[in-house]
Amino acid sequence: MSTPKKDPYIALRYKEFRAYVLARFLITIAVTMQAIIIGYEIYELTNSKLLLGFIGLAEAIPAIGNALYGGYIADKSDKRTMLVMFVGIYTILCAALLFFTHTSMIASIGKDNVVIIIFVIIFLTGIARSFSGPASFGLAAQIVPRDVYQSAITWSSSAWQLGAVLGPGIGGLLLGILGITHTLSIIVIILSIAVLAILYIEKKPVQFVPQNESVVESALQGLKFVFHNKVILSCITLDLFAVLFGGAIALLPVYAKDILHVGAEGLGFLRAAQAIGAIIMLMYLAYFPIKKNAGIILLLAVFGFGVFIILFGISKIFWFSMFCLMMSGALDGISVSIRHTIVQLSTPDEMRGRVSAVNSMFIGSSNEIGEFESGATATAMGTVPAVIFGGCMTCLVVIVTYFISPSIRKMELNDAT
Repeated sequence: MSTPKKDPYIALRYKEFRAYVLARFLITIAVTMQAIIIGYEIYELTNSKLLLGFIGLAEAIPAIGNALYGGYIADKSDKRTMLVMFVGIYTILCAALLFFTHTSMIASIGKDNVVIIIFVIIFLTGIARSFSGPASFGLAAQIVPRDVYQSAITWSSSAWQLGAVLGPGIGGLLLGILGITHTLSIIVIILSIAVLAILYIEKKPVQFVPQNESVVESALQGLKFVFHNKVILSCITLDLFAVLFGGAIALLPVYAKDILHVGAEGLGFLRAAQAIGAIIMLMYLAYFPIKKNAGIILLLAVFGFGVFIILFGISKIFWFSMFCLMMSGALDGISVSIRHTIVQLSTPDEMRGRVSAVNSMFIGSSNEIGEFESGATATAMGTVPAVIFGGCMTCLVVIVTYFISPSIRKMELNDAT
């Protein structure tokens, strides 16, 4: 009797998951559009490169600082309602940004006050992110069966990557054509549609009821779980260092202008390259999911990521630099697929929010911190040596992990139960 063919679209057969993926796609587009607009407006108002560097940190610091509590609240709450609430808060904050960046308001209260208000909005967005991330992670696991998790993660990650590719381009284009007020209005509409998509999902049962432990003790259980689960800890640590040291994205403007000499248009292609590579790989994994030797494949993918970051660092040819970034994105797509599947399968239902919070502390905000690290090392070493150093450190972390973590070498996706 022949084995039934694997359905690459199996997760999308569930109507609630389709609504979830649509919401994730729309939220990603809206958030990345808003990031482009905020950076442009801050620089327009202040002409300060230093303040541009603090935008990411202004969101990452509250997101990390409040992550454990956000995970605790997500576990003891209805995740659908919680996600609606905080995406709604995103929408309100975007509307506030629209109001305070209007030319009449800038003229009324002054540029300096508007800049302060923008950073307050960014900070509040970071707090909202610390709640919405764990709620989203937990909700995704409640709308598809366990045997569909890998397919669901592939399509969810693809939606995020596609939004990350389209968002900056659409945001920049609309900003140039329509101006900041109308572009922010469109973002508010996009976020509102995302809220409606989430509302299409039915409320799910709460799977965690706090016992006699304190809020702090309960929130810390996610941290204890991750540190006692060697496979999850190894996966998260690997991804953390890959993003932290391999974060060449922050230095792309320097490469576009001073090294590759391709200007703003080339910068747009470079920024999209990693996400395009990740989308292609995730589409491949939808048809050919990883089943065997997952640990070894993960190690090779992260090592390869580091190698291509090094090659990008030394490249002076635009098409080869694009190729290196696309390959690094493709290999990162493998890492994301394996890591998210392991975390979903290994985490008890009643702890998904808190484990997701720990994951976000390690990974979710490491992009911003990685950009800060890249900027600091580039200032100290120079641009090219900084990128090469980051890639080498990523490869070194993989080698060390291979020898000190036999559990990850032997890891199989079907073992994570």
